[in-house]
Amino acid sequence: MSLISVIVPTLNEAQRIDALMRALQGLRQAGHEIIVVDGGSTDGTPGKVERHADRLITAECGRAPQMNAGAAVAKGDLFWFVHADTLPSAEAIAALMELAALGRRRCWGRCMARLSAPAWPLRVVEALMEWRSRWSGIATGDQAVFVSRSLFEDVGGFPAIALMEDIALSRALKRRRRPLRVKAPVLTSSRRWEREGVVRTILLMWYLRLSFALGADPARLARRYYKRSRCD
Repeated sequence: MSLISVIVPTLNEAQRIDALMRALQGLRQAGHEIIVVDGGSTDGTPGKVERHADRLITAECGRAPQMNAGAAVAKGDLFWFVHADTLPSAEAIAALMELAALGRRRCWGRCMARLSAPAWPLRVVEALMEWRSRWSGIATGDQAVFVSRSLFEDVGGFPAIALMEDIALSRALKRRRRPLRVKAPVLTSSRRWEREGVVRTILLMWYLRLSFALGADPARLARRYYKRSRCD
């Protein structure tokens, strides 16, 4: 069986991190590891996770450098990158453990994303997200990307960019292997969709993706996405 290293980047997620840590404890009990990489939280996030993770480290703020730092200290053969505001279902966790049991050394993929709010427009958003990923072969962070250590190292990890690191990684990985699709959901926070509105958020995402595809500076896109730098 391959060892799974769950890598969770955090920044001021004290209000949400407890649920994720509880959900992942079964993996720890089965011998897998949880690595939390904090980017400088000021709300007590590290204190909430230190008893529930195998390793708690700090790194330069930013999802790409934090997840790369977690991978650098990971012992596992299969890396599972789970955002702090994402909650894997029991079925998704079981599916990752089954994949690890197969011992596949060169694979990568994603789970099915579900948004946390019950509003019906978000069910449409979920369906569009799933269609986009199946058609393009691109996975995003909200879909809890997993990748074998060997493939991750082959492509050099996440590129050191401020936004779209998940898309850039997917592009590199799919040139080597077709992505796998875990037919089990992870529940991701719909806070942005609720705060900004569904239509406005869809338009923003399209704008950011198109701009990135056309060569826009990811740092500028990050300021637009977060309204400022995520690490300010």
